[in-house]
Amino acid sequence: MKKTFSIISIFTLLISSSLTINSCGSSADTVNCFPSSPINVSINLNQPAYYNLNQVGGWVYLDLAQSGTRGLIVVRSSDTTFKAYDRNAPHICPDANTTLEVKDNLSIICPKDDAKWILLTGQPTAVSGVPPKTYLYNYNPSTKDLNIYY
Repeated sequence: MKKTFSIISIFTLLISSSLTINSCGSSADTVNCFPSSPINVSINLNQPAYYNLNQVGGWVYLDLAQSGTRGLIVVRSSDTTFKAYDRNAPHICPDANTTLEVKDNLSIICPKDDAKWILLTGQPTAVSGVPPKTYLYNYNPSTKDLNIYY
């Protein structure tokens, strides 16, 4: 009887653990179901499509190969720095209405629940306490080449 109870307890624990791991619970920076894909994008700010990134506050959507599952939002946050945000909402599991969008050139919103972040900093302002997922970058000011990677 004791052995049966132990086996049933272990089996129950394993099932509940696997359900927790596969569910859409929160982690430190994104939900567990946040898609993971390689990020490796190079752009040149001299190209007309990226002219907005030559001024502070300028931003563009990037939907290129290796720019994630829904693309990136790239923002020039100061004379020398950029932010590259994933367009997947960081606080809820992906569906048709969770692609982040820029609104009024000031904020990023999630259309599904109106979660909002400050465009220049990624700071959450409503609903989500989690900032958007950001990626590393290298910028060469002399050539205006920007490489975003993960």
